Amino acid sequence: MISTVAVGTDGSETAAQAVRMAAEVARRYGAALVLVSAFQGSDRPPLDRSSAPAEVQWASSPMARVQELLSRAEDELRRNGIECRAVMDEGDPAEVLVRLAGECEADLIVVGSKGMHRRMLASVPNSVTHKAACSVLVVKTT
Repeated sequence: MISTVAVGTDGSETAAQAVRMAAEVARRYGAALVLVSAFQGSDRPPLDRSSAPAEVQWASSPMARVQELLSRAEDELRRNGIECRAVMDEGDPAEVLVRLAGECEADLIVVGSKGMHRRMLASVPNSVTHKAACSVLVVKTT
């Protein structure tokens, strides 16, 4: 039984395909849907930008950008009748996805295949499939 589906998103088209698949799985199983994202870099603005307008500070804030993309994704899903929530944290995307999915007690992690065909250690889908404590659905996006 699948009661919670976690899906990794970074706002890319590949991630959007994974979110659509995760939403469909959640709908079919009556499961909770959790959008998960990561940001890298400090949220503190550089000292020389502290007096900059709010728009400039937002543009230089990785955390603010991720919050905005998650908010937009949540709004779109809710307009389509899918209840969801979003979580995020700072760090390596694969590590954050696996950790937050575990904290949400996800039964399934959904991730796009971008990077799977490359032989790179930093491939998010590759890392998630090896480190997740639950099942992983890799959505073919390429």
